[in-house]
Amino acid sequence: MFEALGQRFTSLFSGLRGKVSQAQLVEFSSDIKNALLDSDVALLVADKFSKQVLEEFNNQAESINKSTNPSQKIFEIVNAQLTQILGGSERRLKFAKVAPTVILLIGLQGAGKTSLAGKLANYLKLQGNTPLLVAADLQRPNAVNQLQVVGESTKTPVFAPEPGNGVGNPISVAKAGVEFAKEKLHNFVIIDTAGRTGIDQELMNQVTSIRDAVKPDEIFFVVDAMTGQDAAVTAKAFADGVGFDAVVLTKLDGDARGGAALSIVEITGKPIIFASTGEKISDFDLFYPDRMASRILGMGDVASLAEQAKRAMPEETSKKLEDKFVKGEEFTFEDFLSQLEAMKNMGSMSKLMGLLPGAAGMKKQIENFDESELVRTRAIIQSMTPMERNDPKVLNGSRRSRIALGSGRAVSEINSLVERFSQAQKMMKQMRGGNMPAGLPNIGSMPKPQQSNNIPKKKSRSGNPAKRALEEGI
Repeated sequence: MFEALGQRFTSLFSGLRGKVSQAQLVEFSSDIKNALLDSDVALLVADKFSKQVLEEFNNQAESINKSTNPSQKIFEIVNAQLTQILGGSERRLKFAKVAPTVILLIGLQGAGKTSLAGKLANYLKLQGNTPLLVAADLQRPNAVNQLQVVGESTKTPVFAPEPGNGVGNPISVAKAGVEFAKEKLHNFVIIDTAGRTGIDQELMNQVTSIRDAVKPDEIFFVVDAMTGQDAAVTAKAFADGVGFDAVVLTKLDGDARGGAALSIVEITGKPIIFASTGEKISDFDLFYPDRMASRILGMGDVASLAEQAKRAMPEETSKKLEDKFVKGEEFTFEDFLSQLEAMKNMGSMSKLMGLLPGAAGMKKQIENFDESELVRTRAIIQSMTPMERNDPKVLNGSRRSRIALGSGRAVSEINSLVERFSQAQKMMKQMRGGNMPAGLPNIGSMPKPQQSNNIPKKKSRSGNPAKRALEEGI
């Protein structure tokens, strides 16, 4: 989403060398404004942001040039201001004092409210909650059926007493849905409302009536992140006409320029709470302003990557791998396979690589990444016997030929995988010893393998064959 803007910022920072003059700071802030405008950020917001950045430059001009790395100091200023324009700190969900917590979803037609309702329900379920979906969009054709399908995919109950398609009273349905949730002890109610292709008074009146009838604890304005500056205009209209507590961005994985996210918070004064980053039901999470700022500035989002990895790999498997590493046990193909399965659960590798620092400079490599390579690798490992996975040293020529036949791959591919795996094993050993392999940054000492007290140390053997025979009792 912010790829083009990230590349612009990377280019701007690369042009800073040594001490920075006042004229350069002015030019830099002007370039930032142009970069934001090119990314569909509203003129008012782009202008205000560049002025705030320049003001901070002036306030810290002395410390910038006294710094051993002025460009790093400038980067920190821009990063801090960018985090602020995105909301400052992450917004958390508010719980009702007495269950259920009622969440009202509002927005234009096509913003993705119905799909998002299912994603939000799934997110809440994973945290141990019992959400109920309420089909109060009775206007859009098949909206009720769509919500029922979404609910079924997440195993979330759907309250849908009316067929929709223009039939039924959405206000009555919303009220009845909340009562049903109280009766059945659901602690969250997510109400999906109708939208229109544009702002009109009828839409505002209906949403306002539902709001007044159910008195929601949270009102989320759902907006398509790909709509550019129009998103900010629409958000302002809903903020004035209905009012809402926070914004949810959908389609943040799209190829639009991302101006909506950078404009909405400033124009409405409301934070972004959630973001949908793909079509899968799991492509949904809290919005972190600092992490998004980091991604825009080309520093990646390692925190989100780590969280995704933790969710993807079962805790038992993760603990087992960690224990093996600490004890100094050999890393096997069985372990590798469990990691590949976790990577599959994390989703697109191209998307994951986009969270790495410097991803903007690896655009071509990320675009050309062959996702099917992981599938082929899994097929090869799954064609091995348990013994072969746990002891790759037994993989002789005939075994490799059998694996190639079983996986539908060439023997040369089996040889290549085994060779790369052997190199990975050596690297793991180096890391366990606290030594980082050449070319990798030293990130601190790794835990050294534990020596078992029950295993006697092997005595050194004499190089003299006769003496060695006596030692071994031959």
